[in-house]
Amino acid sequence: MHSRPFDQCGSIDIVLKSNKTITNYVRAGDLNAARKLFDEMPLRTTVTWNSMLAGYSKKPGSLEAARELFDRIPEPDVVSFNTMLACYFHNSDIETARAFFDGMPVKDIASWNTMVSGLSQSGKMGEASQIFSVMPQKNSVSWSAMISGHVEAGDLESAEYLFRLAPVKSVVAWTAMITGYMRFKKIELAEMFFEQMPVRNLVTWNSMIAGYVENCRAEDGLKFFKRMISDGIRPNPSSYSSVLLGCSNLSALQLGKQVHQFIYKTPLFLNTTVGTALLSMYCKCGELQDARKLFVVMHWKDAATWNAMISGYAQHGSGEKAILLFDEMGMEDVKPDWITFVAVLTACNHAGLVESGIRYFDSMRRDYQIEPMPDHYTCMVDLLGRAGLLGKAVELINNMPFKPHSAIFGTLLGACRMHKNLELAEFAAQNLLLLDPYSAAGYVQLANIYAAMNNWDNVAKVRQLMKANKVVKTPGYSWIEVKNVINEFRSGDRVHPELNSIHQKLGELEKRMKQAGYSPNLDYALHDVGEEQKEQMLLRHSEKLAVAYGLICSPAGTTIRVFKNLRVCGDCHTAIKYISLIEEREIILRDTTRFHHFRNGSCSCGDYW
Repeated sequence: MHSRPFDQCGSIDIVLKSNKTITNYVRAGDLNAARKLFDEMPLRTTVTWNSMLAGYSKKPGSLEAARELFDRIPEPDVVSFNTMLACYFHNSDIETARAFFDGMPVKDIASWNTMVSGLSQSGKMGEASQIFSVMPQKNSVSWSAMISGHVEAGDLESAEYLFRLAPVKSVVAWTAMITGYMRFKKIELAEMFFEQMPVRNLVTWNSMIAGYVENCRAEDGLKFFKRMISDGIRPNPSSYSSVLLGCSNLSALQLGKQVHQFIYKTPLFLNTTVGTALLSMYCKCGELQDARKLFVVMHWKDAATWNAMISGYAQHGSGEKAILLFDEMGMEDVKPDWITFVAVLTACNHAGLVESGIRYFDSMRRDYQIEPMPDHYTCMVDLLGRAGLLGKAVELINNMPFKPHSAIFGTLLGACRMHKNLELAEFAAQNLLLLDPYSAAGYVQLANIYAAMNNWDNVAKVRQLMKANKVVKTPGYSWIEVKNVINEFRSGDRVHPELNSIHQKLGELEKRMKQAGYSPNLDYALHDVGEEQKEQMLLRHSEKLAVAYGLICSPAGTTIRVFKNLRVCGDCHTAIKYISLIEEREIILRDTTRFHHFRNGSCSCGDYW
């Protein structure tokens, strides 16, 4: 339309059509086409200027262009001023926004709401409250902005107070409260609010699903997702991201595949966010090949997509492939971010590529202008510690540009246990407990080091200190998905209905493993009891119980996938290598650190873990 000459300059019809076209271009994100049409128009109304201004307002980094356009508007109206005000907030220029607001010749309720919303979203709740208190008129948008702002600022009490006072409670306000309750782990209140809501929207459902997943109740989140579908609510990328994260947390591969099939039938199958969430789910559920296939066929990949695939290779111990993919990322002109380097350093760590890890760490600031963050230093301490370079790890900690956080010393402590360096372990534990006196991991790791050295007196002292400080150890457990049912096991489990069959299977395996050369490593039986009792305790570790159950319940030759919430036990790692050889099965075990793929008596980690 805009390529035709304007032979009817005074025609209001042409102006209206041009305005509509500009608006459509802006909504589609094609600001260049909108500006080209705008510049060609011989006649413009204030609506024309406002439409173009709105386009610049929504595009980050376009503040100067927006201000230049605003200053040229012949007769700016209140919409012009409101749009320019919003532009300042979109570009985080809060001081100028406040001055601009104070100088506005006319203000309507939208002007006040823009100020309240902008300040709230910027975390300036004190200033937002001041504006809110002097507003000449308030509507549901005003109240919702304040309630949402307090929730985001972590002030649930103020949010509750305003919610009670609000004369009209919009769906935004209700949803904000649900988000707040989930964030503060008040799940029952979130559920109550959801059921009481007069009207719900997709964001409300997403808030509930994400809340369940974030509170380690992924099964409830998946049930809620099914309820949402049955109620006729169409999911969006955020919905799928949450539900696939839930599948990842539960390691529910079959359910994840069902979600994949559901997505495949919708246009969202081409969505980059959804594709990345699917790829990540396959990586975290142990299906690296399926993740790679999905990565290859994805039409559009952003940095998050590349990060997910690189991280997948890293977690599965394929360090060389992770590094090759990082190089390919550069050739595709995709700029890495700090998350990319966490994945790359993790890949070097798990593959024992010490020199490569040091080189990539040094290149962050030099070649990519990315300042190393605590997560990067934690990766480097782990990399050096695993390699036995404990002195260099301590030197790195001492030269950090910021105060070390607890994870740094926790990582160092783990390396000290691996290399049985008691002196440095005590140093790491002392610093860890100084930063986080309620860290169960710190006490447990130190106690385990003493136990491995048969220093039972100090083990008792550490346990007494835990009891005195009311620190509770996170119980270790493993789980396996069989026929869409998650079966959970704890060490020495006494409640699983198939326990007799599992113990019988383990007894058979123990005999055959010993015949093949297996010898129980009693260093991992961390109790002061006799050797025979220690062997029985090792045989009842949660990962062995889960593997045995998988062998009983799955067809011969199929892959067994087991997941554990803590690091795999060293004796279990050795035992499962023998089991994979004896049973001629591939066994995939994921712990908190990485994946272990056991085949024909060996592990993909090369015993470097």
